Amino acid sequence: MIVGFEEFQQRARSVERVVARAARACGRDPQEVRIMAVTKSHPAHAVEIAARYGLRLIGENRVQEAAVKMDQVAADVEWELIGHLQTNKARVAVALFDRIQSVDRPRILQVLDRVASEREKVQRILLQVNSGDDPRKFGVSCDDAPELLRHVLQCSALKVEGLMTIAPFDQDPSVAATAFGRLRDLRDELENSFDVVLPELSMGMTGDLAAAIKAGSTCVRVGTAFFGARE
Repeated sequence: MIVGFEEFQQRARSVERVVARAARACGRDPQEVRIMAVTKSHPAHAVEIAARYGLRLIGENRVQEAAVKMDQVAADVEWELIGHLQTNKARVAVALFDRIQSVDRPRILQVLDRVASEREKVQRILLQVNSGDDPRKFGVSCDDAPELLRHVLQCSALKVEGLMTIAPFDQDPSVAATAFGRLRDLRDELENSFDVVLPELSMGMTGDLAAAIKAGSTCVRVGTAFFGARE
């Protein structure tokens, strides 16, 4: 069952305090880190609650689930796809999402570029990188990321804004910290090699926010801490 607004306020303020402490601890301005409310597997009401509180960045994992919610939500929010995108869902994804964070292979780039061009839209994207080398996670490898970026820069209807990763689930916090540090270093290398600006580093979730922020995250994706465990 979805939490009520008062409980959400308490939860959100707690998350904001964690983010602020983590940012200040490494000499960063907390305002540099945007907090995304991840509403996957929660009803549309969860989006409305987040928006009422002031969180306008909404993350969804599945195209079809998001489409249903979008029809039910009146709030002015930014919808971002953070789950794996199949090529047969690309057309709908371009129509629905402000940004797609989970672009991880040349084929999906080609399809997104064609569809966005047909819609006369510049589709904002992030490249998903498996910087933790986790076989259970999607994402291009760090070694193959330069070639994927090369493909993106040839796409006229796509705008790449940065990188995204999901750290391996591990009891050892250094595992996530290493994955986040690798993503930051990769971003810096890509910017230098391709003479591009990639300002966004989407990394960190409820369990590893501090490590992600220390490594330079600009967008943390929070679901459980806001809404509780998913059904």
